[in-house]
Amino acid sequence: MRAAREGGAILQDYAAHGFQIEHKGRINLVTEADLASERYIKQLIASHYPSHRILAEESGASGHSADEYCWIIDPLDGTTNFSHGYPCYAVSIGVEYKGQSVAGAIYDPSRDEMFAAERGAGASCNGRRIQVSDVEPLEKALLVSGFPYDVRERMNDYLPAWREFLKRAQGVRRFGAAAIDMAYVAMGRLEGFWERGLNAWDTAAGWVIIEEAGGRVTKLDGSPFDNHTPSLLCTNGKVHDEMLAVLKSL
Repeated sequence: MRAAREGGAILQDYAAHGFQIEHKGRINLVTEADLASERYIKQLIASHYPSHRILAEESGASGHSADEYCWIIDPLDGTTNFSHGYPCYAVSIGVEYKGQSVAGAIYDPSRDEMFAAERGAGASCNGRRIQVSDVEPLEKALLVSGFPYDVRERMNDYLPAWREFLKRAQGVRRFGAAAIDMAYVAMGRLEGFWERGLNAWDTAAGWVIIEEAGGRVTKLDGSPFDNHTPSLLCTNGKVHDEMLAVLKSL
């Protein structure tokens, strides 16, 4: 939580004073803020847990490869939003032990909301216990999704699910920050989130936060989830099977 909060403070300082933007791909950006936040977070973690592995979005893997603990860092989830001054982005930090997320923090510096969880100890937002919503069926649910960076090349692969959920759910949103999407499912603000093409740093914190808030997380085919497989469905549990049925029908 400290690492996420202080990483978020770095982002806000850059947001206030300006930053340089580079392109990793046609629509995939990185800014000075991403890099500065990541450097600080990695240094802070290493100062406390020097033997732990670290996987960070911008700098990749580091640390002792044999260690069973791995910190998975997204120093700025929602870089495109951030670069446009759209206040929907977050710092996301998850901790894996033997391949399963056991702790996580997602910090939204624009709203000063800290979502956090430890496996077996519940989930919280700014220190207050949170839980998923009780909304069901799917037609009463508010959903969220996003598009991978290859959307221009594979648009026809991604649009069918949007079309079906727009017909079947109460509404569908697109915020552009997977960590925020997952935090909002845990908070009960949304009932479900699906997306393809995600990375471990997008999901490592949100996985444990959602499950500790009483929600359900699987791959898009309903099989057990892991952070290193690029597909995700997470819900309040009440609409999970309905969403799976829609996805499997496509």
